[in-house]
Order: sequence, then structure tokens, then C-alpha cells
Amino acid sequence: MAIATNTTTNYDVTGNREDLSDMVWTLDDFETPVLSAIKKTKAKSVTHEYQTDAIGAAASNKKLEGDDNGDATDLVATTRLANTCQIMGYKPQVSGTQEKGMDHAGVRSEMAYQEAKYMKKIKKDMERAILDGDAGLAVGNAKVAGNTTTAREMASLNTYLTTNVSVGATGAAATGDGTDVMTTGTDRDITEALLTAVLATTWTAGGDPSMLVVSATNKGVVSSFAGGSTRYVDTNTKELVHSIDVYVGDFHTLKVVPSRQLVGDNAYTIDPEYLALAELRSLHSYDLAKTGDNFKREMVWEATLEVCNEAAHGIIADTNG
Repeated sequence: MAIATNTTTNYDVTGNREDLSDMVWTLDDFETPVLSAIKKTKAKSVTHEYQTDAIGAAASNKKLEGDDNGDATDLVATTRLANTCQIMGYKPQVSGTQEKGMDHAGVRSEMAYQEAKYMKKIKKDMERAILDGDAGLAVGNAKVAGNTTTAREMASLNTYLTTNVSVGATGAAATGDGTDVMTTGTDRDITEALLTAVLATTWTAGGDPSMLVVSATNKGVVSSFAGGSTRYVDTNTKELVHSIDVYVGDFHTLKVVPSRQLVGDNAYTIDPEYLALAELRSLHSYDLAKTGDNFKREMVWEATLEVCNEAAHGIIADTNG
């Protein structure tokens, strides 16, 4: 097969206009299920302190009729904990030519597009910092007070958990005040027995978690638990369904929530009522002074995690997820 001699083709012409779609296809993976579920509260200093307490176990309680014992009840003081406010931020900067001179494809303003994108990204950063720490490590992130050369860091959720903790062989929980991290144990598969054990201690402690936060791999494993092993066909859609979105156990009913920001080794049982994001400065953005032929904005979020009572939550660590 051949073409006639001197036929002008697309390959020979330089004057054809480009064909650029008027759309920017951004992969939208910014879901933050934990951040979206927990409460918001106000921090008033870079070190945010709060108190936790528990009623205590039931005890033998009987008194004589007409008792006149003057001894007061032995009171137990509250536990005072703290976390450090971490500053997160991005600074998009666009040249004057790109912002005002060019014919943009897919966006009206390059600066507005970049700002919207990084507003979503900073929320992903906060989700990761809450679950496994700023560095995204399964052992968690200990708080850092910071100084003029070191950025402040908030402690992650797993550094406060001590009551309802399941770890692999040789693993250990942190001390529970955000100053140190977990000790890595031997990896094992997440099982329904491990989940039930954590939920049992949580129930005994008075906790009532409503979320099971897992990685993508562990979401698939949870869907194979005995309670969801029956496959069925949805008669409306004619689709084969084999997935657990709500896990009903002996002690709690949990919404199974996969989080893209969760390190695969950990699975959390969470009660959103007992977690809060304490904001010293809420997420906001502002224009920076012009220092040249460009436009600059800065977005800032200064906040920390408040683990209102660690016994309300649980963790299954060292999984193969």
C-alpha cells in the first residue's frame, strides 16, 4: 500500500492547530474518612493539653444503715495529656505570564486550579498524620516540640493507644502519651479472631467504636470473614456481591472504611466521638506580597490530634495488609 507522489499529509504541514481537550483529568483520591468523621475543637497554644478519665470497674458496695463513717471516698485524679500543634502548608506560585497572558486549557485560572488542588492534598496529609504520622510509618509518629530550626510535629493516634492493642510477636504498644512509638512485631494476617479480641477489650473498657479503618488489602480480607462469607446476587443489578461494608460482631457494629492514607500494617477501630482535631489556626489561604512578576498564595493549617480517651479506640497492628 502506498500514496501518490507529492501528496501533502499531516506529517508535512506545520500550520495545523493543536487539539488540546478543554479538561484537566485529575485523579481524585482525596477522601479523608477519619478526618471527616471526627470532631473539631479549638487549640489555644502550640501545646494542646486535655484530660481523660474513666469511671472505673464495678466493686463491692454496701453500707450499714445509719452509717456515720467520716472517711471520704478515695478519688482518682484525671489523666492529663498533651499533643503538639503541627503547621502544614503549601505555597503555590504562578508567573504573571501564565496567570494573565496565556489561553488556558481546562482551567480559567492557573492559580485557582493549583490552590484547589493543594487544598485537597493538605487534607490528605492531615489524614495520614492522624493515622500513622507525618512520615506514614506503621509504628506511628511521636510528638516533637520543635524550635527555630526544627518543625513541630503532632503525635499520631497509635502512640496513645494502650488498652485495646493487638500486636504481633515481639511487638509492643507505645507508652500512651505521644512521646514514643510502637515497637514493630512479627507480621500476621488480620483475622476475625483478632478483631473480636480487640472489640471485646474495648467493650469491657466502655468503648463503643463505630468505624473499622483498614487498608485496601485488609478490606478484602475483612470481606472474607465468616459473617460475610455468603455470596449472593443482587436481583436489582444482577451483580455478585461479596463484600462487607458493615461488620456486625458480638460487641459492636462497625462501618468498614478503607483509607488510602493508612499504612497497610495497621487496622483501627475508632469511635469518632472520642477523637478531635484541635485547631490553633483553621485551614485558610491568603495572598503573599508581590516581589516580582508572579502571583503567590500561601495556605496554612495549624492543628493537632486530641485522643479524647484512648480506651474508646483499638488497633490491630503488624498485619500483612
